[in-house]
Amino acid sequence: MLLKLWSAGTEHRFFPSAVKIGDLKAKSHSVAEIITGGIFMAETKSCCNDKVSGKIREAVCIDTNRVYDSCADKDCLADLRVYFPPQYQQTIDRATNVRCRGCEILNVFIDVERVPFNRGFYSVDITFFFKVTLDAYSVAAAPPETVCGFTTFSKKCILYGSEGKVRVYSSEFRADSGDRQIIPQNTNPRAKIQVADPICLEARLCRPCDCCDCLGDSCIPVPSCVKCAFGDEFPDDFGHRPVEKAVAVTIGIFTIVQLERDVQMLIPAYDFCIPDKECSCDTDDPCEAFRKIQFPVDEFFPPNETKLQTGVSTATCCGCERSE
Repeated sequence: MLLKLWSAGTEHRFFPSAVKIGDLKAKSHSVAEIITGGIFMAETKSCCNDKVSGKIREAVCIDTNRVYDSCADKDCLADLRVYFPPQYQQTIDRATNVRCRGCEILNVFIDVERVPFNRGFYSVDITFFFKVTLDAYSVAAAPPETVCGFTTFSKKCILYGSEGKVRVYSSEFRADSGDRQIIPQNTNPRAKIQVADPICLEARLCRPCDCCDCLGDSCIPVPSCVKCAFGDEFPDDFGHRPVEKAVAVTIGIFTIVQLERDVQMLIPAYDFCIPDKECSCDTDDPCEAFRKIQFPVDEFFPPNETKLQTGVSTATCCGCERSE
């Protein structure tokens, strides 16, 4: 067996190795690719480089989450109706214009269900809850009133999550369960979603019938996460109370959805990673610490668009970096 280390722009090196490891294939250069008869690995940096010496000590088995399938989306959620507590709805009813100040994600509900007649595939139902902050203008030449409401959006995607019939139990301690074992998990894979900060693209006043009714005709109770964000100000029938005006917003979000399972994987190990940096408890003179901070040139001379894209600082343009 040969140990082959590879790095972009460098030559290949071969090292003999007596360790025989099973088949494993990865798509990224940053992880190991172990094939029958040899090991392919990207050169890595470790805090224990003086102990590694380019040799793999052993093959270890770890319990980790493996991503079986994933997808990325860029969604433009148009004409979502915003629901307000009663005191804010009164402000909206007398408003003549609104402007969106921002929005944030309060919570995301995720449900994973097996797809019938399609082995190994699962439907991931995702429901987003957004908190929207608006400026409501009602009187000319008067400052706007800031109001907050929430809106929701649901989507579904189909991903491959493989199959497993094993239920997982754990003896991990939980302070809120009286030191009882954690309840067994089902055999479905675990869904994980990563969401960037949403962007509020547009907000406008409209009639309630002209915007998308996110809650539908059924009386859906407000989730506790939404109630906490508004101080429990939503009545149970808030979605069916008559209102004169409604607010429709358009939100843009970027998401990555993953399906993963707990698996045991065999990986090559160099050694335990022991930190070689001491914890800093610096109590020196504050002026001395301030002198170590570089002068913020870009704050006084904002970079142009080209230099923002290339990452080149403007410090060299004003002569602040002098060579001694």
